[in-house]
Amino acid sequence: MTRQQRIIIAGAGLGGLCAALCLTRQGFEVEVLERAPELAEVGAGIQISANAARVIDHLGLLPEMRRRGFEPEAAEIRDGLTGLTYFHNRLRGAHEARYGFPYVQIHRADLHDLLHDECRRQGIRVSIDSPVLTYREFGTSVAAVLHGGQEVEGDLLIGADGIHSAVRARLLGPERPRFTGKVAWRGTVAADRLDRAKVAPTAGVWAGPGRHFVHYYLRGGELVNFVAVEERPHWDRESWTEAGHTAELRSAFAGWHETVQEILGAVENTFLWGLFGRDRLPRWTEGRVALLGDACHPMLPFMAQGAAMAFEDAYVLARCLGRDSDPLAALKAYEQSRIDRATRVQQQAVANARLFHAHGRLEQWRRLAPVWIASHLLPGIARGRFDWLYGHDVTA
Repeated sequence: MTRQQRIIIAGAGLGGLCAALCLTRQGFEVEVLERAPELAEVGAGIQISANAARVIDHLGLLPEMRRRGFEPEAAEIRDGLTGLTYFHNRLRGAHEARYGFPYVQIHRADLHDLLHDECRRQGIRVSIDSPVLTYREFGTSVAAVLHGGQEVEGDLLIGADGIHSAVRARLLGPERPRFTGKVAWRGTVAADRLDRAKVAPTAGVWAGPGRHFVHYYLRGGELVNFVAVEERPHWDRESWTEAGHTAELRSAFAGWHETVQEILGAVENTFLWGLFGRDRLPRWTEGRVALLGDACHPMLPFMAQGAAMAFEDAYVLARCLGRDSDPLAALKAYEQSRIDRATRVQQQAVANARLFHAHGRLEQWRRLAPVWIASHLLPGIARGRFDWLYGHDVTA
């Protein structure tokens, strides 16, 4: 009888915890090493479409995710100044009818708690204040190297340690992310501070010259999440936790539609981060080490697929390792199965950024007119545009 393989995961974010659960279901022993001194998921809202909800359902957590989240009535793209609706696509009920699983908006912290609680129930060890600085391979093992030279040994190491991944740096060398020319404010406001008649229960995108604004409800409608993106010529910090100035945020969207003004008028705190792009990596694996989620395919926030792609990665990684007795071959199979799809989603996010950020009203109409035509005159085509994304089934 062969011994149970031990897998070390660097990073206890959404992707790392999901991978731990998927791997445990395949019979592997898993330990998760997290750099933070406490487990607290930063950020605000995320959107979980059917392709990711499939993985949550595989883990038995879909009913609870739905209970903690919010299912929007529709997805919309509207003009930030006039309110003209360029695109409207029903979601609540319709998304599930088309793809088999719902579209859920949920606070990152709520989903993180759900995954972490399940890890505890499954007996998965999650060690905090344990930053993986590098790793070393020897024979049939790999060791994650922590502060002070402490090592945690396993058969495989999965780098799920985010955009500033130390595992990726060791595997591929230093990276050179490019500033996209855009920064984003994010945050939440209490829904009871808003006139709900002005803030529809939709996944709303408001497009305007040089900027766009996104909003959607969380926690059963108790909170409204917002992301406000503006173009800037320079930025040198890539942090999710840098405090932003509410007055500056309101000024950037002065004169916009009353829905945007209603939300911004209630903002008390906001964070500001620069958006950086990265090229497709030449590989995600080497020897007994593999990357997952933002460590190998960070997503710009224009497709709402960052967490979704990490969940897909987690399932496919576990399936490949569970099927193949050769772990190195299994890691390569995981990479080959995932890299083209993740790259396509990255590219679509970049395309959406161009769509939302026209320079001038005429250019904006030229870019969004085809969207209006498809939504209003060819709704069947509009609904099917992203079947390749939402209908993808990694569990098949």
